[in-house]
Amino acid sequence: MAISTVDLQAAAGEAAPSPRPAKRQKFRFISNGKTLAGLIILGFYVLLAIFGPILSPYDPDARGSDLISPPTSAHWFGTTHLGQDIFSQVLSGARGVVYVGLLAGVVATVLAVIIGVSSGYLANSGGEALSALSNVFLVIPALPLIIIVASILPSVSNTVIGLVIGLTSWAWGARVLRAQTLSLRGRDYVDAAKATGESTWRIIFFELLPNLTAVIASGFVGTVIFAVLSEITLAFIGVSDPTDWNWGTILFWAQSQQALAQGAWWWFVPAGLAIAILGTALSLLNFGIDEIVNPRLRSAGRIKGKTVRMRIGFTPVLGKDNR
Repeated sequence: MAISTVDLQAAAGEAAPSPRPAKRQKFRFISNGKTLAGLIILGFYVLLAIFGPILSPYDPDARGSDLISPPTSAHWFGTTHLGQDIFSQVLSGARGVVYVGLLAGVVATVLAVIIGVSSGYLANSGGEALSALSNVFLVIPALPLIIIVASILPSVSNTVIGLVIGLTSWAWGARVLRAQTLSLRGRDYVDAAKATGESTWRIIFFELLPNLTAVIASGFVGTVIFAVLSEITLAFIGVSDPTDWNWGTILFWAQSQQALAQGAWWWFVPAGLAIAILGTALSLLNFGIDEIVNPRLRSAGRIKGKTVRMRIGFTPVLGKDNR
């Protein structure tokens, strides 16, 4: 009678070998469905911002004889009251919106990382001063400041708008990073790095920042969403140059010429959909990052490895065989 290895181990009082731990999932960021969908849509918008003015069939400022014409084969999104092609305006307007959003996101994220992580790790007067600086910028409103700057300068470019939004939008991200850094600086691996004599900046860049990558990415996406909406709002209320096309400028002219009252839905619907889809893509990126950072969101809807579908009015309960 053959005796298996497991029986011999059980007879000897030894525990059976535990199964090998599952390999760490690679490319977890891209494998998330929400994140992948957001990246694809955002990549399309970036290509549209780069090649949109080149692909536009008409000059967005060129006037024509077809006034307030609905969509046709010649004008896919119809025309304005001056015969301007709305499809060309939408393509050309993508560059300004994406440029302002990314510029403001980069500026705000860099400042948030430098000030937030430094104030959280440095337990001295310098860290307290940086924290106080964050509190000051936290209450500075971005939109009124841009309006004041626009009234002073002879012309307001997208670069100026992006820089002002970025310089006034970093404080909230800095506060979040400071709180995360305060919780990380007492960890064992940080103490081990200090014991080995590593410098302060090496600990920040190689020990703390890798553990804050997801939080930084989430803050960047949130800043881009805010910057895009701010740029469109400023163009809609007429603060930016009305000859510099973006989606807010299209809505500005549609509102000023009573497009809704004239039934010219094609004048504002394409720009509105472009804004909504871009916001959806950025929101999907943010949701995907949250699921990667928060283990509770990753395991939501799963109990002991089994998927549970929620139903309205019922509480999911595992059966006796699954308990």
